Amino acid sequence: MSPTPKTKPPGMIFLSAEWRHLAMLNFEIDPAVLQPFVPHGTELEFFEGTTFVSIVGFMFLKTRVLGIPVPLHRDFEEVNLRFYVRRTVGDEVRRGVVFIKELAPRWAVVTIANVAYHENYELRRMRHSISVREESPSVSYEWRADDQWNGVMVQGFGLAQPLESGSVQEFVAENYWGYGRKRNGSTIEYRVDHPPWMFWQAETASLNCDVEQTYGKQFAEILQESPTSAFIADGSEVTVYRPRQLAKSECV
Repeated sequence: MSPTPKTKPPGMIFLSAEWRHLAMLNFEIDPAVLQPFVPHGTELEFFEGTTFVSIVGFMFLKTRVLGIPVPLHRDFEEVNLRFYVRRTVGDEVRRGVVFIKELAPRWAVVTIANVAYHENYELRRMRHSISVREESPSVSYEWRADDQWNGVMVQGFGLAQPLESGSVQEFVAENYWGYGRKRNGSTIEYRVDHPPWMFWQAETASLNCDVEQTYGKQFAEILQESPTSAFIADGSEVTVYRPRQLAKSECV
């Protein structure tokens, strides 16, 4: 299992929170579809020769920005579409995530993330349903679009397990860097710290939404298929550090 980084990067903690009850649906995808979204200085990460996108829904809880709780913005849902990249820094390989789109119901979260991290948040009305039964948890996250509820759901089974080294669950969940692309084409990088998570295998999993309207035509066929894998992760406290822009020499 990839360990949580032990040394903290220089710079200030931008956000602290808890990410809990993560529904994670993973879909195989042609790397050519993702290539236009890959930030300079990074490259696509493969799992056993395959590229993946993931739909991830979860609860943002006890959120603090620069150490300050923002009224009415501490607890909320998020659903995102993301894929996986890597950046080599000397002898270190930084495995990270790039977000294609994130949905959230709080305007301040949407505004701050889009400005500070150059991400693609959209403001949506959202709701959730969570059952934390020990051997059969279930989670669902929904968002409003065109006067209809769209959503993602996972029903788990069995007891929670630790992530296994070399598993697809580890590949999806154990990423401690985030990357984004600014409008001028430059790349930002930021660190995310959290302990390893436990997970439940999925008995059933589904995505019910107008994919083309929400995520774009290029993802419609892929996300309308059944996911290749799915699971629920318990989550944990997380720390997100301030982003920095990579120098041109780091993007060669």
